[in-house]
Amino acid sequence: MITSKQRAYLRSLANSLQPVFIIGKEGVTEETIKQLALVLEARELIKVKILETALLDTKECGNDIAVQLDADCVQAIGNKFVLFKRAIKKENHQIKFPSK
Repeated sequence: MITSKQRAYLRSLANSLQPVFIIGKEGVTEETIKQLALVLEARELIKVKILETALLDTKECGNDIAVQLDADCVQAIGNKFVLFKRAIKKENHQIKFPSK
C-alpha cells in the first residue's frame, strides 16, 4: 500500500507516460493479466488505455486489475488508468520515492 504523498509523486511521474497497454473489446482476460504482470515487473509504473468499444468502467477495471496483480491503481482518468507495483527483483527497481 502506498501513501497519499507517494501516490501524488507517482501521478506526477505518470503525466509524461504514454499508454503501454490497450484493453480492447474482449476486456480483461487471463492473458491480459499475465502480460500486465510482465510489463509491471519491467517498468513498475505503467499507463493503460481502455478502448471505447470495451464498455468497461475505467476506475473499476483499474482497481480489479490492481487487486489481481497485487498492485496499486494510482489514478484513473477518462479512459486511462495508471498502475504501480514495486518490482520483485532489486535490480529492476526504477522508481525512487523522495525522502521525507
